Amino acid sequence: MACTTLLVGKDASYDGSTIIARNEDSGNGEFSPKKLIVVRPDDQPKTYTSVIAHLTIELPDNPLQYSCVPNADPSEGVWGEAGVNEANVAMSATETITTNERVLGADPFVEYQPAVGREGEEGYRAAVPGGIGEEDLLTIVLPYVKTAREGIKRLGALLEQYGTYEMNGIAFSDADEIWWLETVGGHHWIAKRVPDEAYVTMPNQLGIDEFDIADALGDQEDHMCSADLREFIEHNHLDLAVEGSSMFNPRYAFGSHSDSDHVYNTPRAWYMQRTLNPYDEVWDGPDADFKPMSDDIPWCRQPDNKITIEEIKYVLSSHYQGTEYDPYGRLGTDVTRHLFRPIGINRNNQLAIMQIRPYRPQADRTIQWMSFGSNPFNAIVPFYPNVDTMPDYVANTTTHVTTDNLYWADRIIAALSDAQFSDTAADVQSYQEKVGGKGHRMIKDTDAQVDALDGSLSLDIAAAEEDYSEDGINEDVQPMTPDDVIAACRDEKVRTILEAANQRMADEVRTETDALLGKVLYTASMGMKNSFSMSDF
Repeated sequence: MACTTLLVGKDASYDGSTIIARNEDSGNGEFSPKKLIVVRPDDQPKTYTSVIAHLTIELPDNPLQYSCVPNADPSEGVWGEAGVNEANVAMSATETITTNERVLGADPFVEYQPAVGREGEEGYRAAVPGGIGEEDLLTIVLPYVKTAREGIKRLGALLEQYGTYEMNGIAFSDADEIWWLETVGGHHWIAKRVPDEAYVTMPNQLGIDEFDIADALGDQEDHMCSADLREFIEHNHLDLAVEGSSMFNPRYAFGSHSDSDHVYNTPRAWYMQRTLNPYDEVWDGPDADFKPMSDDIPWCRQPDNKITIEEIKYVLSSHYQGTEYDPYGRLGTDVTRHLFRPIGINRNNQLAIMQIRPYRPQADRTIQWMSFGSNPFNAIVPFYPNVDTMPDYVANTTTHVTTDNLYWADRIIAALSDAQFSDTAADVQSYQEKVGGKGHRMIKDTDAQVDALDGSLSLDIAAAEEDYSEDGINEDVQPMTPDDVIAACRDEKVRTILEAANQRMADEVRTETDALLGKVLYTASMGMKNSFSMSDF
C-alpha cells in the first residue's frame, strides 16, 4: 500500500501525548472501503490464515480487546491497519517502504508458491505458504502486547520465524514511547525508538538514517534488530559508509534512491518538514538546504513548535499548498503542478491518528482520530477505542455506496469537490473547523464526566461483591477484593460513558457531513458543463 506516516514524540506534541498517524492509501486505480470496529477477545481467531500468503498461524490465548480499521470486503483479507488495544498500546501497520537489489539478493522475500500440477501425478509440487505482510500484522500482533517494546519484540520474532513477502514500516506506541520497525529483506528487521522531542516523517521509503547496532544487540535502550543483523551486513557487504563514519546508515545500506523516489517519495518528506520546521532550513529556491528530490532529508527532527492534532491532519492532507507543485494552485506551470505525488491524494482510504494521553486514567487514555476518503476534503473525528462497539456510521461500511456511513459520504464529497475546488474550498474548510471543534469539545466534556464518576461512585460493596462473586467461586480464579469490585464497576461505567460519547460524536458528524454534501452537490451541479444560463421558465 502507498501510505504516509507521521510520528510525534511526547515532548514534541502539544499535550505530552505520544501520537502515531498514517494515511492508508490504495494502489493506483483502486481503493478499499474501510470501517472502524472493535474486536472483542471472543471474536479474535485462535488460528489465523492469510489470504495473500496462504499462511496459517496459531495465535496465543487470552488476547486483549482492540480497535482496528479493516477492509469492508473481507474476501481480500483483514487489513486491520490501525488500532489500540485495551492496554493502550497503539499500532500502525503498515507503511510500504523500498529496498534494493543487494538486500533482496542476500535475503529474498518469502512469497507464496502455488501448487504445480495435480497431487499424485508426476512432477507435482505442493503449494508453499508465503510470509506475513500488511494484510496480517495488526491482527497477529496488537492483541498480544502490553507495551510498544513488546510489540517490536513480538513482530520481530514473527518476521524471523515466518519471513515476509514485502518491505514494511510499522509503528508502535504507548503512553511513554514510540517505536518504528522496518523490515529488511525476507527475514531481517531493525527498530528505533523515536526521540521524545522529535517527530518522524515516512513517505514510502526506508527511512532510518542512523542506527546503533551495538545498542540493538546489547542494552536495546533505543534500538533493536534481528539477532544476526551484524553478520548479515558484513557477509553481504551492505554497509556503504566510508572510512571514519561512526554510525551505520540503514537508508543507504537497505533502501533505494531511484528516480521514482524523487517523484513519489522524497517530495512528501520535504513538504512535511517544510511545514513543521519553516524557520530551521531554507526549503525553497536554488540555494535550499533541502529540495523535493533530496535523498538526505532527516528521518526525524525537533519541530519549531509543538505539534497539534490539526497540524497532523493538515500535513497528512496536504497537496503542496503554497508551492508551484500544488495541483489545485495557480503557481508554476501545468507541468510543475503535477510533478510530484501529493500526500492528500484521491487514493486515501483512511487516516488514523492515535493519541495516547499520559495524564488520563487507563480507561479513557487513548483517542483514535479518524477520517475516510481523500483527506483534503474530509474532517478528523475523535473516537474512544476502549469501548465494546463503535457507532454504525463508522462501523457498518460495506461495498455498497451509501451516505449511511462516513466512508462513502466522505468519498462522494471529495469526488464532487475536486472538480470545483475553488468554489467548494470555503465550505469544506468551514466543515473541517466545525467538526474539529465539536471533537475537542466532546473529548473535554467526556473526560469531565469520567472525572466526576470518582466523586459520585457510591457502591454497596456487599451487593457489588455478590454480583461479581461468581468470578471468585472457581478455585482457579483469584477471588475479587472490594477494590477489584469497585474498579470493575467503575470501568464498566466508564465504558458506557465513552460509548455514548462516540455515538453523540457520530451523530453530530453525520449531521455536518450531510449538510456539506448538500452544499458541494449544489456547487458541482451548477458547474456542470451542460449548464445554460437561460432558464426555461
